[in-house]
Amino acid sequence: MKSKFVKTMVCAGMIGALLSGCGSSQTVEEAIPAAPGSQAVTETAAPETDEKTEEEETETTEAAGEDSASATGGLVGVAMPTKDLQRWNQDGTNIEAQLKEAGYEVDLQYASNDVQTQVSQIENMINNGCKCLVISAIDSESLGDVLAKAKEAGIYVIAYDRLIMNTDALSYYATFDNYKVGTVQGQYVVDQLDLDNAEGPFSIEMTAGDPGDNNAIVYYDGAMDVLKPYVESGKLVFKSGQDSFEDVATASWSTENAQSRAENILSSFYTSEPLDVWLCSNDSTALGVENALAANYTLDYPIITGQDCDVANTKNMIAGKQSMSVFKDTRQLASKTVEMVDAVMQGKEAEVNDTSSYDNGTGVIPSYLCEPVFADSTNYKELLIDSGYYSEDDLK
Repeated sequence: MKSKFVKTMVCAGMIGALLSGCGSSQTVEEAIPAAPGSQAVTETAAPETDEKTEEEETETTEAAGEDSASATGGLVGVAMPTKDLQRWNQDGTNIEAQLKEAGYEVDLQYASNDVQTQVSQIENMINNGCKCLVISAIDSESLGDVLAKAKEAGIYVIAYDRLIMNTDALSYYATFDNYKVGTVQGQYVVDQLDLDNAEGPFSIEMTAGDPGDNNAIVYYDGAMDVLKPYVESGKLVFKSGQDSFEDVATASWSTENAQSRAENILSSFYTSEPLDVWLCSNDSTALGVENALAANYTLDYPIITGQDCDVANTKNMIAGKQSMSVFKDTRQLASKTVEMVDAVMQGKEAEVNDTSSYDNGTGVIPSYLCEPVFADSTNYKELLIDSGYYSEDDLK
């Protein structure tokens, strides 16, 4: 895997191992790291006192319990990009529930994919006394000014699933291995077409994600790093000629934008010759391509990839209209994020498993990467139903 600086970037494939614990221990004599912009505080043991009466001991014990509860609580702001995509509703719900279970108050906001709305929501979270912010940015470059205010106020910031660029206010980054999401999709195409043995050529098109989302570039790079040798040898052919990220990017990961572009490509290049593969970076764009195929294409059905295992796409996968989708268990990512919040709120270091890959322009951000796996018609029951992610009724 190559280094993933800005443009580049398995918590493993068995569901039973997906949820793992983390955290670190620290004695009261050790220095506790301070929030950004504040000085570290060292806790020391209280001096010994004379014996207390039974009543005094009871009062002391109750007070200590209250202090302990308040020390692990506090207000956490959670900024999600939109409710328009199923996965962000799941992410927000999972994080909110797990934070509340851990004893925190939660201010959960969705920004309708509007950058200024998200900036205003984060400003309000800062002004309302949030001690930690969990942010999935709409535009990875747009939050520098507001996060400077968070840093000045001593507020911890955790980037959730999308790396926030060009700010030194970040404490941690929690995500899936985004580069691997792309390589999983690319390798699926290689395996399904048996590209190492088949003669070809095979036709391929691609739909990527929003250009303002750093992850979209990383997914693209991962997929293309697997597929590029076959493109260069002529075994895979983009008949549209559209293979650069700029060509295939899709604003807002929009189903409608993906469908419109797919309809144009299908009518221009695939009216009499079959399409073998359409690689889609996620399920919302895959849904747009599938809609375009249903309306404009009558030849052999292509391989279609996706990401997120959304309900509509999983139904299409069962029906043979989508070949696979990369499964990212949002419960797992929420769990790791809550563990990060709990660590920083207690002045501890959070568990990470990557300290080299994600440089946001101000330095490498300590990260925890969860590993993605793919679901298809052969294993979706094990991954999605048996794990409790969906019920059977959800997919009818």
